[in-house]
Amino acid sequence: MSIWSDIRDLFFPRYCVICGNRLVKEEECLCIKCLSSLPRTMLHNIKDNEVEKNFWGRFPLEKATAFLYYAKGGAVRKLLYDLKYYGGWNTGVFMGKCMATELSVSSFFEGIDAIVPIPLHPKKFRERGYNQSEMLAKGISLVTSIPLWTNVLERKRFTETQTHKSQYERWMNVSEVFVCKNVHMLEEKHILLVDDVLTTGATLIACADVLKKVSGIKISILTLALASES
Repeated sequence: MSIWSDIRDLFFPRYCVICGNRLVKEEECLCIKCLSSLPRTMLHNIKDNEVEKNFWGRFPLEKATAFLYYAKGGAVRKLLYDLKYYGGWNTGVFMGKCMATELSVSSFFEGIDAIVPIPLHPKKFRERGYNQSEMLAKGISLVTSIPLWTNVLERKRFTETQTHKSQYERWMNVSEVFVCKNVHMLEEKHILLVDDVLTTGATLIACADVLKKVSGIKISILTLALASES
């Protein structure tokens, strides 16, 4: 396997999605330097953290965190752009595994029955070829062995990107967008909603609004990045 990896890297060199430097055999998607310098939030260690406060009064929440801080022009922006716009589905799986590995040393995943990624509309899925939130969720599932459920939420209406929208426009853009399917699977379950970036929380709240009607459901949230509204 090592020989084939060496041959692959010789003819098809891989590069870090952040700094652009060539990756060595042991590295995946990001070089060690860029991976280690990503701005971790460590909010999973803080009760009533700034992510959880986004959802207070909106729906019953068990726990919530984001893995990284997002800043315009920073390394996380490059990571998100590769994930969303440059075909970086493998970056999503890799970062999902990184999140799960680092958060697993805490009790964050304890009691969670299933991982549910925020769904894409079929039109957007065809354009992109994959759901970036599902790739993150897949990486988390690979590390934690928590089941990945992609058949319980559906985006029934195509919406424009949330980027560059005001807070009010974000809320209106995702109003009544999602529908809950296979309700029986969710009853009395603790699910983890996974998304790529949290700004206002509008998309996650729109999902939670349909899920909270399920009998006995518990909802937690994990995003790759936490962004400011500015």
